Amino acid sequence: MNEYLKIFLSSMLIDNVVLIQFLALCPFIGMTTDTGKAIGMGVATSFVMVLATVVTYPLYYYILEPFGLTFLQTLVFILVIASLVQLVEFYLKKSAPSLYSSMGVYLALITTNCAILAVTLNCISKNYNFTQSIVYAIGSAVGFLVSMILMSGIRQRIKIAPIPAFLKGTPVLFVAAGLLSMAFGGFSGLIK
Repeated sequence: MNEYLKIFLSSMLIDNVVLIQFLALCPFIGMTTDTGKAIGMGVATSFVMVLATVVTYPLYYYILEPFGLTFLQTLVFILVIASLVQLVEFYLKKSAPSLYSSMGVYLALITTNCAILAVTLNCISKNYNFTQSIVYAIGSAVGFLVSMILMSGIRQRIKIAPIPAFLKGTPVLFVAAGLLSMAFGGFSGLIK
């Protein structure tokens, strides 16, 4: 199998940032009440995730590492992510005001979305080159988007399902997320 396809499928299915690494659970639970909002949040996060990887990779290898400043990588990466989120926020406010208002506080929370930071740090820790890092980020972004869409679909079914009183609300969402995570665990043997 092609090396880039392996990286893409692995980051999307086998090492999914939400369902396997258990990162970004706040937007996963908070923004999946409606499929439109879930897709909007998934696309915005995916855009920031890929762009953050494109920006942080050269920053790390051409500035931080040569000058012995690698201890600042988390701080620098968070600043880059925060700046990119501001750009996305300005764009959505101007071009899609209804999506901007429906996302509310969750749009600003993309800045602190640990999945974005984890993807940028994973690219460094896995010793990927620039192209591999971009493929990894795109795969992770698609995996995030897929998990958001799947959870929004599950939540639509949960709305009409007879749920016992003690499971209504957040508990049934975490049970569904756990089952979805177990299903994604089945992909672990996909690539060798």
